[in-house]
Amino acid sequence: MNSLTADTPLIAADGVPLAVKLKRAERRKKIRAALLVAPLAAFLLATFILPIALLLYRSVENGEVPAVVPKTVAALARWQGSGIPDDATLRVFADELTAAKDNKPLIGNAAKRLNMEISGYRSLLTKTVRAMPLDPAAGPLREQFVALDERWAEPDYWRVLRHHDSTLTSFYLASSLDLKRGADDSLHLAGPDESIYLKIFGRTLWMSAVVTFFCFLLGYPLAYWLVNLPTRKSNLLMIVVLLPFWTSVLVRVAAWIVLLQSEGLINSALMVMGFVDSPVQLAFNRIGVYIAMVHILLPFMILPVFSVMKAIPPTYMRAAVSLGSHPIPAFWKVYFPQTVAGVGAGALLVFIMSIGYYITPALLGGPDDQMVSYYVAFYTNNTVNWGMAAALGSLLLAATMALYALYARIVGANRLSLG
Repeated sequence: MNSLTADTPLIAADGVPLAVKLKRAERRKKIRAALLVAPLAAFLLATFILPIALLLYRSVENGEVPAVVPKTVAALARWQGSGIPDDATLRVFADELTAAKDNKPLIGNAAKRLNMEISGYRSLLTKTVRAMPLDPAAGPLREQFVALDERWAEPDYWRVLRHHDSTLTSFYLASSLDLKRGADDSLHLAGPDESIYLKIFGRTLWMSAVVTFFCFLLGYPLAYWLVNLPTRKSNLLMIVVLLPFWTSVLVRVAAWIVLLQSEGLINSALMVMGFVDSPVQLAFNRIGVYIAMVHILLPFMILPVFSVMKAIPPTYMRAAVSLGSHPIPAFWKVYFPQTVAGVGAGALLVFIMSIGYYITPALLGGPDDQMVSYYVAFYTNNTVNWGMAAALGSLLLAATMALYALYARIVGANRLSLG
């Protein structure tokens, strides 16, 4: 009589071991699950991951100049950095310019790229290309280049050309941080008259912090009030909180322009009530931007805080008070610490959305109220400088990731509560 032991495999009716059939069934189940999420994964790849990867690549892309004079920039690696390069290098340079002379878009892109580093390089390069080819019998190439334009005698123009020895560059990211490359190829901070972007980043972070603070100042008490109202009234007022989501941002900004302008409803009411004798400047300045941004972003603070408060049993506060604690210390020691996750999530949402705001400062702010996003749009639409636009956008992305990492370290990513 046969007896089963622990080492004897169980066999199905078709002769296949049950363990093998189980593994096959689990594999088919995993494949079906993967197929279900495949459309979502492809969508995220095409609309989120790939655009971010392209953004990061465009911030370091540098193919314009190497596409025209690859051998020249390689030859300039042997140049000492003073005076004019030797005739052999100049011959390579002249030959490559002659070969690319008829390709005007290629020359135009290279001239535009070089002009970003030294103003006037565009006209110098296009003028030189038009003079190609040079006659070897007319004399040394050094003299011919200098006779063509005296700027070729200045080492700075050759140094800039030498920097383009790779299809990748740190120029855009360095420029976004107000870093300039010196004659010795080292990076240093630009002077006060040339420093632009650090001030813009500082302004963006400051304005976002102010908006986040006022959203917390208004949103926390409002969320607390909604939580402690009867359910029917709370739901009704929550609809009012959600109303901004149902209106276009452009419409809301236009409404604030009507309210805040010199002849607007707010100034008219203040003058009728005798609070002011003349209209107060509330629009097209920092005050108007703050008011509109707080109004637009306030629900993003209220909702996470409300969801966390809703889960806190009211018996905690009653127990603290019944044990002899004053309501105010009890609130800060018992109630508020339990809402930190919601406050952190709301602050994170508001701050991250604030640093990327464009339309509100553009319509309601003045020249000194524009944030980084304005300059991203400027380089994208006006000057078509994709490198600078991508670099500024990459730094914004880095700031967002750093902020999330800081939140995860202090509060804990597992405590992130969005409702």
